[in-house]
Amino acid sequence: MYLTIIFLFISSIIFPLLFFLGKHLSNFRYPNLPPGKIGFPLIGETLSFLSAGRQGHPEKFVTDRVRHFSSGIFKTHLFGSPFAVVTGASGNKFLFTNENKLVISWWPDSVNKIFPSSTQTSSKEEAIKTRMLLMPSMKPEALRRYVGVMDEIAQKHFETEWANQDQLIVFPLTKKFTFSIACRLFLSMDDLERVRKLEEPFTTVMTGVFSIPIDLPGTRFNRAIKASRLLSKEVSTIIRQRKEELKAGKVSVEQDILSHMLMNIGETKDEDLADKIIALLIGGHDTTSIVCTFVVNYLAEFPHIYQRVLEEQKEILNN
Repeated sequence: MYLTIIFLFISSIIFPLLFFLGKHLSNFRYPNLPPGKIGFPLIGETLSFLSAGRQGHPEKFVTDRVRHFSSGIFKTHLFGSPFAVVTGASGNKFLFTNENKLVISWWPDSVNKIFPSSTQTSSKEEAIKTRMLLMPSMKPEALRRYVGVMDEIAQKHFETEWANQDQLIVFPLTKKFTFSIACRLFLSMDDLERVRKLEEPFTTVMTGVFSIPIDLPGTRFNRAIKASRLLSKEVSTIIRQRKEELKAGKVSVEQDILSHMLMNIGETKDEDLADKIIALLIGGHDTTSIVCTFVVNYLAEFPHIYQRVLEEQKEILNN
């Protein structure tokens, strides 16, 4: 009886491992794949990738493998999915000149679990539709309307977060700043308390997107899925309220990106539109906050450049 229990116990561990190993290896059984490592089942090389990012050198993950395999393209396994990483000027040119021809936009399964509606339409259709919807919001006359709003938010941000401080950690502050701008321009949210309420689950989703996709209670990935549902619920509430305001003529189409999308997107579920808005917030927020952080860093490193930038801004202000 004891032997049977031990056998069942060992089997319950070994068989799932064999299943994951077989599934893991099957992703790399295609012909003509580039050189590379596939790492461990399920997690692949995710830990190495995240470790390089935490050390402040995310590019090291790529450069080490390019050097090791003497190749501008290599295979790997990240966030539960197989990847081919293409590097260099010629590799980038190939990707960007062949979009929707030889290559198409694609999301890993982990991202699809956080944003379920992303699996309901093809990436190609979605990219074209989103681009068409956003084009009017990117025209010069539209951008001119945003400048005053962004300036107002910037002044408030510096007064409340930067003024009279001896030391600052810039990156978290720029994330607050860009998130406030995104909420205002996308959703016309100017209530700072409401913005802060969205900021926490938003940060949880951002962290979960770049984590090991193990959906167990307490993991970052699991928390991201729950936070995404909460965000979707909050943004869906805003969408329903905005629909009523548009019907009643209380707001204009030009008020923000959400109003424009509602008037031009056609019939769609509130939850699906909420996922689109959240995805746009992520796309516009994280990259911008990183750029702002680097700008501050470089200006601090080169005081003579900082002085020239400051003089230029004063000239603009005087004019």
